[in-house]
Amino acid sequence: MTHRVPALRRLGGAAAALAALATVVLAVSPARAAGDGYVRLAHLSPDTPAVDVYLKSDSGAAGAQKFDGVAYGAMSDYLRLPTGTYSVAMRKAGAAASTPPVLTTQVTVENGAAYTVAGVGRYADLGLRVLKDDLKLPRAGESKIRIIQASVRAPVLDVGGANGRKIADGVQFATTTAYRPVNPGKWTVRVQPTGGGDPSDLPCTLGAGNVYSLLVLDDRNGGLRPELHIDAARQGGVPQGGVATGAGGTQPQSPMPMALLLAGGTALVTGGGIVALRRRSRFR
Repeated sequence: MTHRVPALRRLGGAAAALAALATVVLAVSPARAAGDGYVRLAHLSPDTPAVDVYLKSDSGAAGAQKFDGVAYGAMSDYLRLPTGTYSVAMRKAGAAASTPPVLTTQVTVENGAAYTVAGVGRYADLGLRVLKDDLKLPRAGESKIRIIQASVRAPVLDVGGANGRKIADGVQFATTTAYRPVNPGKWTVRVQPTGGGDPSDLPCTLGAGNVYSLLVLDDRNGGLRPELHIDAARQGGVPQGGVATGAGGTQPQSPMPMALLLAGGTALVTGGGIVALRRRSRFR
């Protein structure tokens, strides 16, 4: 039986829209969820049209799910799933379920582990990749952050604080950095094309003991749009995976608690697991 996810609902924002797809409450941490792992889905190809994403357990351990009209930059919260192997397929948005998928892959979910399954790269080289996320919490006096470089307009960029503190230099399009420790507290994170160019700033607070992904996107107005996602938190259940809000960032609060939020970008993880994909057809 296929569980349909509610249709996309556009939310207002100064730079771009977010889409809330479904409510996923994660009340149990990986340490307590015996036999469960976590998967989040993403469409991170800047020049690829919207897709419908299908997630199905190969063993029937969980009901099949469909996510409609997932646009560039979408990154969901983590879905808690029973361990086992799952098939992921992407079809052109609105295509019949019987249509051969554009891309397919599989992800094997291990107990307590977390993964991001993402459509990545430019349209001409589109692929599905399975990224094994490192959500181990840092020490209480540190935060942990990685950069997901999803901007075509700035093929190589530098990331740091506006006060000169560095996080990562020379981050290339369609790559991510490893998670790295930083000092917690109030930041103005600055992303800037390597070698010069207009920077974009994101005022935010990095909580002590939390894990973050900073997603750098192409803004509709021609610049860069950094977006802070909280992957795991020392306070409360982990993993989380949503856009950091309030003290954790500047994104508008979703009206749906723990909702699946969509934004923008392209991600490959350094050292992340890459599984074979099958390109079945092209967008037409």
